[in-house]
Amino acid sequence: MLPSSFRNISSQSCLFATNTLKTRKNVVVTFEGATVGILLAAGAGTRFTADEHKLHATIGGLAIWKHSLQQLLAAHIGPTIVVTGATPLELGPYEVHEVHNPDWAQGQATSLLAGVTFAQHHQAAATVIGLADQPGISPEAWQRVATADAIIATASYDGEPGHPVRIDASLWPQLPETGDFGARALLRKYEHLVERIPCSGSPFDIDTTKDLDEWLKQSPTSSP
Repeated sequence: MLPSSFRNISSQSCLFATNTLKTRKNVVVTFEGATVGILLAAGAGTRFTADEHKLHATIGGLAIWKHSLQQLLAAHIGPTIVVTGATPLELGPYEVHEVHNPDWAQGQATSLLAGVTFAQHHQAAATVIGLADQPGISPEAWQRVATADAIIATASYDGEPGHPVRIDASLWPQLPETGDFGARALLRKYEHLVERIPCSGSPFDIDTTKDLDEWLKQSPTSSP
């Protein structure tokens, strides 16, 4: 079933529910024809055993989620959506649209759907998606994937696929509604259509305190 933040009126489209999803700014928004960046930052991060949420842990004095968001914004893709959930983020200084996912506990797919539904409601043509716990995704990677011609594209690091992932609007209705698979189901289903784009940077994600320690051993500000 769809998370409670959405209503579905057609098997071909998901409908933005204006009474539950909101942006931080009371402005008229249109993304008509644009590729929109989406940063997923809603999960609980339960494998990170420190007192604080993993996204608030710091690298070089800056929170992990801020590193990730600043990398995305530096790519100058266009409109940017941050999907929040389990932990609040101070997004005030950033020119982004916050979409809160109250159903974040049902899996990453609900957060992806929240961001994509907001993009669809505002007439975006495609989304390029990344994770807030992957601060090593470079602006170049965001930019190269965002400008791909394929209906589905993914960054490639030394031949291995990773985020960000670009999904054309024509594929949005096929995204999963619950679970932790996100866009992976589409990548498998349409493997023959996926464009893999060699990128700089690192897809290393910080899920545990050990991951953070490994990162910091390599460099206080850069990926391992």
